Amino acid sequence: MKKKELKFVVTFHTTADAMAMEKACKEQNVPGRIIPVPRAISAGCGLSWCAGLSDREQIVSMMKKAGIEEEEIHECMV
Repeated sequence: MKKKELKFVVTFHTTADAMAMEKACKEQNVPGRIIPVPRAISAGCGLSWCAGLSDREQIVSMMKKAGIEEEEIHECMV
């Protein structure tokens, strides 16, 4: 089993927001991936974006430019 690490996790209000995030990140080579929302967090759509803590500024900046709205931003063990 993979060892859990502290990660940057973004949750979304809708699945459409999560899919828009995945598309924008792939187009702009922003690190991370879609994962199910960790149990420690509750979120509207059940999907979240997970990346390393060091990628936080790049991801938040890209989201603002792309007009993607997060539900919440967390740091949690994933």
